[in-house]
Amino acid sequence: MKYIYTCLLAFLSVGVYGQRVLSLSECREMALEHNKQSKASVIQIEKASQDIRTYRAKFFPHLSAQGNYLFNSNKYEEKTPSFQLLTFAPGEIPTPNGFVMFPSIPIEFDMNKSWFAGLSLTQPLYMGGKIRSAYQMSKIGKDMAFLNRKMSNSDVLYETDKAYWTLLKVEELVKVAQKYEEVVNHLLSDINNAFEVGMTSRNDILKVQVKLNEAKLQRRRAENAIRLAKMNLCHMIGLPLVDDVTVADQNLDSSATPLHLVQDVSLRPEYQLLSRKLDLKLQEIKLTRSDYLPQLGVVGAWNYYDAARLNDTPLFKGGSFSALFSIKVPLFQWGEGISKVKSKKAEHQMAQLQRDDASEKMMLEMTMALNQVDESKLEVEMTAEALSQAAENLKTSTEQFEVGLETLTEHLEAQTLWQKAWAENVEAMAQLRLNETNYLKASGQLEVDANH
Repeated sequence: MKYIYTCLLAFLSVGVYGQRVLSLSECREMALEHNKQSKASVIQIEKASQDIRTYRAKFFPHLSAQGNYLFNSNKYEEKTPSFQLLTFAPGEIPTPNGFVMFPSIPIEFDMNKSWFAGLSLTQPLYMGGKIRSAYQMSKIGKDMAFLNRKMSNSDVLYETDKAYWTLLKVEELVKVAQKYEEVVNHLLSDINNAFEVGMTSRNDILKVQVKLNEAKLQRRRAENAIRLAKMNLCHMIGLPLVDDVTVADQNLDSSATPLHLVQDVSLRPEYQLLSRKLDLKLQEIKLTRSDYLPQLGVVGAWNYYDAARLNDTPLFKGGSFSALFSIKVPLFQWGEGISKVKSKKAEHQMAQLQRDDASEKMMLEMTMALNQVDESKLEVEMTAEALSQAAENLKTSTEQFEVGLETLTEHLEAQTLWQKAWAENVEAMAQLRLNETNYLKASGQLEVDANH
């Protein structure tokens, strides 16, 4: 069982591919390409583009063709009754000249095989501004789709940065654990040598072995954390979880970049989205008002028909052109139009208040993020100073312990303080990198290119 566990750990550590070195910008690009929500936002943008084309087409004439064909098995057949008509002889005074017989006439009316075909052209001239408002709303919808994508990408980039810096942090913590284990191992070797010549007791060996066990446990936890951090980063960027990846940055301190401070939240996609929503509500007011304004349109048509035969002679056959002008003027709806327009204006005012409230909250969030960056910088400086002091203290403690001026307990405490100070410095630098990313997100400056 132990052998299987060891093989499994080795497989997860090495992976099925060679180690791949990734920069922060590469990880961001791969994460955006892999993220399902980002892909959905791209489809939403394409949908909005098609909506714009749909509403833009309503400005232009619409040409349509139509035709009808009638099959009818029934015929109307009838005969006119015969009758006699009195005739008169010519002369100054007409005199009856007898009767003329008019025979009955057969009548056959046939609708079978009647057909009709034509083209019509419809052009709205004035629709109260409805078409223009709908077109503007579709353009705003596309802008909002882009902003939704930007907002989604910002969340993805933040999580990717978090996974990236976490991996670099645990790699540094592994170095700390390994170095601490080496120091304790060296001390154990010295104590064993001293015990063999009778210069120390068995109790001192046990004290160092306890510290060594703690160091080994810390190293194992750090190594396990590396495996989890690599799997998490692979999950974010769309690679197989067993891939062996590492980051291009060699240490946390070298990756610091200057921040561009901003005074407002106008760059944030959330703020821009609320602003475009405000514009959308304004267009909704115009769209609602257009239902109660005059509407004017024109239709032109050319038709050809061949229909109805009387005794095999077509009654309607030929082509013709026609034009129709249409106007609709709403007169009275018991205040319905006014109420609907006022309702849309109220929605516009609520959207304005919502944006103002969200703007203040985003400003507070950005200020808090900037404060966290400032505090993290101070923490990095303090932990770096503490690490320098702990290293100097360990050096002095080692020298004094070797000449017998310091006890083993005091020396072990100096080693522990040095290891703790180093780990805290690594944690502080990693948190600074993450807080910088958080500020970029809060101020709307988080981009794919990590150098921005």
